[in-house]
Amino acid sequence: MSKADNTMSDQTTPLRRDRFCSMAAPSSLRRGRRTRSIYAPSPVPTFGPKACMVKVPKTQIMHVTDPASQKLTWQEKPLSVLIIKKIFDDKILEHFKELSTWLCKEKNMIVFVESAVMDDPKITDDTKFAAVKGKFATFREGDDLSNKVDLIICLGGDGTLLYASSLFQESSIPPVMAFHLGSLGFLTPFDFGEFKDSITNVLEGEAPITLRSRLKCIVVEDESDSTPEESDDSDSGVGMLSKKGSPTAVCQRQVLNEVVIDRGPAPYLSNLELYLDGRLITSVQGDGLIISTPTGSTAYAAAAGAAMCHPNVPAILITPICPHSLSFRPIVVPAGVELKVMVPSDARSTAWASFDGRNRQEICQGQKVKITTSRYPVASICRDDQISDWFDSLGECLHWNVRTRQGKTRQKNDSKEENDDK
Repeated sequence: MSKADNTMSDQTTPLRRDRFCSMAAPSSLRRGRRTRSIYAPSPVPTFGPKACMVKVPKTQIMHVTDPASQKLTWQEKPLSVLIIKKIFDDKILEHFKELSTWLCKEKNMIVFVESAVMDDPKITDDTKFAAVKGKFATFREGDDLSNKVDLIICLGGDGTLLYASSLFQESSIPPVMAFHLGSLGFLTPFDFGEFKDSITNVLEGEAPITLRSRLKCIVVEDESDSTPEESDDSDSGVGMLSKKGSPTAVCQRQVLNEVVIDRGPAPYLSNLELYLDGRLITSVQGDGLIISTPTGSTAYAAAAGAAMCHPNVPAILITPICPHSLSFRPIVVPAGVELKVMVPSDARSTAWASFDGRNRQEICQGQKVKITTSRYPVASICRDDQISDWFDSLGECLHWNVRTRQGKTRQKNDSKEENDDK
């Protein structure tokens, strides 16, 4: 069994289908910060003279690469850019106009802007901006943008990046460059004051990226005695079920942070059943569950007591919300598993699911939410590198382990010398 067969599932495969891909850069380009991988060597898959691991098909392998080797390159020159900004936000408006004008005139790029943004009176009534906005390509939420946009630029807080992710539900998402113009900015590392140099460097290629995994969530009716099987060829609800079963898909979403299943407006504890790869793990009684990605580990999950997990770790976090058992602690499971959260038929009330804080959906008795790692991660462009950006965000945004350092105490010998002088 080769080392490649012993690594864990390829998250970069779908990214190569678009105009960009993640490539390993020479060690001389790694800013001199690290000369070796942060991961241990791949374990040898043989044990003693006769034992070895069963060979796994390549379609079921997840490859985990050194974060320092994840670089963005362009197979073709990028020609189009999608700008995401908060609607009716006066603080970002002038930055949006400056950026879009520069991209149109200086970079000759096609700029995609949401129609709701263009409805702002301060944009429609600006005669000086009329010539530039006439070149924009507009879209509405729900339109298919796959294979139309080469780069995404977010102006705002973390919510703008989550919204950008939500626009690409059944395809790979273009690389995202996020500028910090919001209130928190954990996922937005770039300073807008240097936007020209930063964007130019990205367009020239070889920019460091962080592959942020997403979760594929499908709400389905109870399959009863049937056992549906998933196909490896599609991330859409259509065609993912075999002839062995025909459960009805109520809705499907891909999330970057988390899916939350809670009790909603009901006065009772939520009663949920949690399955992992078809096996009942536990029954949940409390306010609900948070199923999050490593990116979402610093969001709602962290507020509920979960550990903060670097986005390059291939994992899914399960965090209870105010559980009715003090022993129900947050856990971390491998990224390749399938989770099912079901509302049992004898539950007192229904549950509610929200996907990255949006698209709230009622989960009735007998329905379940299937959750697994999506094949389409978000390529988030880094300001420095994957390690520095994350720890800088922990310190600047969450003030992680920030406290005043203890002062130095006077030594015993120093006190004796002072007394002798007197």
